[in-house]
Amino acid sequence: MLSFDDVFVARDRIEGTVQQTPLERSNTFSQQTGADIRLKLELFQRTGAFKLRGATNRIKTLSESERAAGVVTASAGNHAQGVALAASRADVDSTIVMPEHAPISKVDATEGYGGTVVLHGRDYEAAQRRAHAIEREEDRTYLHAFDDPAVMAGQGTIGLEIMDDCPEVDTVVVPIGGGGLIAGVATAIKGIDPDVRVIGVQAKGAASAAKSFENDEIVELNTVDTIADGIATRRIGEKPFEVIRERVDSVVTVSDAEIAMAISLLVERSKVVVEGAGATALAAVLADAIEYESGETIVPLLSGGNIDPNVLTTVLMRGLVQSGRYVKLKTVLKDQPGALMDLTRIIADNRANVYGIQHDRTARDIGMGSAEVVLDLETRGPDHVDRLIDSLEENGYPVEPLV
Repeated sequence: MLSFDDVFVARDRIEGTVQQTPLERSNTFSQQTGADIRLKLELFQRTGAFKLRGATNRIKTLSESERAAGVVTASAGNHAQGVALAASRADVDSTIVMPEHAPISKVDATEGYGGTVVLHGRDYEAAQRRAHAIEREEDRTYLHAFDDPAVMAGQGTIGLEIMDDCPEVDTVVVPIGGGGLIAGVATAIKGIDPDVRVIGVQAKGAASAAKSFENDEIVELNTVDTIADGIATRRIGEKPFEVIRERVDSVVTVSDAEIAMAISLLVERSKVVVEGAGATALAAVLADAIEYESGETIVPLLSGGNIDPNVLTTVLMRGLVQSGRYVKLKTVLKDQPGALMDLTRIIADNRANVYGIQHDRTARDIGMGSAEVVLDLETRGPDHVDRLIDSLEENGYPVEPLV
């Protein structure tokens, strides 16, 4: 099983390629939760995610013949970039197989770091099968994204940094996909202070580790469905699961809506952009998925920031809707001069701001002499939305919320 010494040795191997990332206290989230929240900002790592650590450590263990033949791996995106950069820094050729629907930003970044990208399959497992075929065909060394002791040890160096920067920590919260990250971090943390809790978090739509932890045996899912594409794996790794069973205190899950809210709040309050997988640890704390004492020092690990811009746009808009900061309403008014002005006056009196208006006198299911109006409005919270709808209805306007 992975040992503390393995992680300690990995720290020396990756020095020079991997950066030590910041750990900062968040006043906002501390006040919101009543805990002492310290954010481990691994999104500021080179390549934008923690995967560079494990990839660098693994490549440093290659023999000369393995280096000459090159490496191949499968990845949803972040491991791809880590392998590409680590291989390029070591002058090793790399081929990375990614799912066909991998975010374009991650594909472009992987190629930019020097990797050759092959798109194959609908999910990580399909990409992995193709990578193993390339391994056999070209005699390359396969670098597993998580089910490899050297990779796990490299990821575990984050735990050493947390303990160096925050020795008073009570709980560390870590995202789980295949399990390599939390296996390494838990090994490092428990090797220094066994009393520190290590809690894993998964998306509810990809909760293989949570089910495996509960059943004390590996459970493979038929499908996964989550915005946290970086942890969307159907099966946790064999080697990580051995470590998780022994060194992780609990595994919880969060919904995509809770992940989206954490992403939105991190952008607005902390001015950092994280991907879905990177937001799960904070989401678990904000959603009360874990139990903690008032004033407890908690370190959520923000594992990566490589979110696709289109996904980020959708997430931010949903976050505004969920927090009552944006609402779309449909109503009907008389098709006569001044009618639209009367409607907008009520909106202004209620201090809502108009993003956009769609006015359609040809809409179906409305009477002659009427017009359908769809309003995109900026509001200040759920109570404000309720007051606005009440005011419109009191003035004779039928209101249908659309989002």
